[in-house]
Amino acid sequence: MPRISAATVAEHRAQQRRALLDAARALLAQSASAPSMGAVASRAGLARTSVYQYFASVEELMAAVVADVFPDWAAHVLDRVAAAPTPGQRVWAYVEANLELFASSEQAVAGALARVVEPHVLRGPMEDFHARLQVPLLAALEDFGEPEPSAMAEHVDSLIHQASRDLGSLEPAERAAARARALARLRRLLGGYLRLEPED
Repeated sequence: MPRISAATVAEHRAQQRRALLDAARALLAQSASAPSMGAVASRAGLARTSVYQYFASVEELMAAVVADVFPDWAAHVLDRVAAAPTPGQRVWAYVEANLELFASSEQAVAGALARVVEPHVLRGPMEDFHARLQVPLLAALEDFGEPEPSAMAEHVDSLIHQASRDLGSLEPAERAAARARALARLRRLLGGYLRLEPED
């Protein structure tokens, strides 16, 4: 069993907990069912009994994964939006970052969690996730001069969901090309409105 080096016991425990969450997330990306505690421990390179030092049950572990992934997904989008230099490019960064999530293995994780976690466990983190994403999108649209930012934000989200609808069902090798086609369509729809530079 590989050791996880850390300066303190608290850091060691934090590293082991992180390893277990990452292992559970990786297994969820590969299967539609909740992973067993043994499978998670094995993936993390830890003894099966180690899992129970952090999570009393599979249900508790899955709830911890939910609490972990939604802020991570939000940060992926928010960081991309914050790095864009103009309001129009911030809106486009929002589109690109969301399409990346839909075309990644994280979509499989989201689908698996929806099947194996009780709805009340998902509801709060999911609502917070969507609310956090709306803040920079609305701000970018307002800064852009959009007279109806809330309505336009709904249209942007609808376009993203429509464009990404089938990405999660594709094999990984096909997703990159499908994502590129979806982004090209969205750019044709939104590029003029956002005053984006033409693609090379």
